[in-house]
Amino acid sequence: MEKKTAFSAADILLPASESMSAVWPVVACDQYTGEPAYWDEVNRMVGGAPSALRLILPEVYLEEPDVESRIAKIQAAMQQYLESGVFAEYKDAMVYVERTQSDGKLRAGLVGKIDLEQYDYAKGSVSPVRATEATVPERIPPRVRIRRGAALELPHIMILLDDVKKTVIEPLAGKRLVMQQLYDLPLMKDGGRIRGWLVPAEEQARILAALTVLGTESGEENPLVYAMGDGNHSLATAKAYYEEWKAANPDADTENCPQRYALAELVNLHSSALEFEAIHRILNQIDEKKLIYDMIRALDLRTKGEGQSFKMMLNGTERQYYIAKPTSNLTVGSVQMFLDKWLKENGGKIDYIHGADVVKKLSREPHSLGILLPDMLKSELFPTLIKDGALPRKTFSMGHAADKRYYMECRRITE
Repeated sequence: MEKKTAFSAADILLPASESMSAVWPVVACDQYTGEPAYWDEVNRMVGGAPSALRLILPEVYLEEPDVESRIAKIQAAMQQYLESGVFAEYKDAMVYVERTQSDGKLRAGLVGKIDLEQYDYAKGSVSPVRATEATVPERIPPRVRIRRGAALELPHIMILLDDVKKTVIEPLAGKRLVMQQLYDLPLMKDGGRIRGWLVPAEEQARILAALTVLGTESGEENPLVYAMGDGNHSLATAKAYYEEWKAANPDADTENCPQRYALAELVNLHSSALEFEAIHRILNQIDEKKLIYDMIRALDLRTKGEGQSFKMMLNGTERQYYIAKPTSNLTVGSVQMFLDKWLKENGGKIDYIHGADVVKKLSREPHSLGILLPDMLKSELFPTLIKDGALPRKTFSMGHAADKRYYMECRRITE
């Protein structure tokens, strides 16, 4: 029997017309983790209106003492939205998305579901859907607690296609006038604008055929078709929860159960709107002088040189360093391996920041240190994954925080 594509249509929920407004979509939960004021302002903007904010847990709150009550409120809000008629359902649907970013560029995407049986986040995986970065096992259980007992999922997952000929998503742009428009909204907090259309059955068939070709034209026995762009740990959480559910229900129909799948948006790696940016590091609660001294010794840092380099920020002032003894093929790998070991031995906290200006501000805090890393070329992604497996953790980000995926579509994940 021919193997199905990992991506397919889904039963998609969107707010009905009376519930749809500009405060429904909110940015991915893993953004602005060092800026609680951002999420406080979003909360004020939303007020009592239906909003995806009530159905997600911003990660800024993940380690707060009231996290369990927050999760309970989220799960209760999901049930309340379902029972009160907030949603309209679109069966066997794909949604073509056009996102106008904060820089004015248009990024096209396609929303449907991913088969978790065809996804493996382990390094060295040969599954059709693969992680692009190392998955941190300890980050998964808190997220599984949210998914376990939740009636809905909302994705901020973006998966990349290496579609040089632009055969899958791009042809939909010419079909907009004959497709049903589902939404057209401004996005809060400088997020740009988002529009979505329901993809008709004949276009879905064309899409699946094009995806099948992408999976066979390389001639490889185990081709890489879908590479994680954003939401790596969210998809890993969906996989972990599915495996947990499957073990607890050995006689279940796994072919058709909703737990087997995860809603996601496909984006072409070769979109001109898609730019890879480095994810920087901010360290706090550390002995910053000791960290600098130890790092200089471990990586043989120089202030002049060539090859791998990064900038260190202390008290808002930056200095360029070159790594004379790299431990990885990428600068981020050499830096991250050192930091992981040092923090384990010396204590302290690390956060991953998307904007250099934020790192500069946070580096002024007492006992803090910022590290600015270089960008990665997106053309390196698929060849590197095929050759070396997953990249070091938090290697790259696709655009600024405001241009991350905003939650729109939902899907039931319980029977």
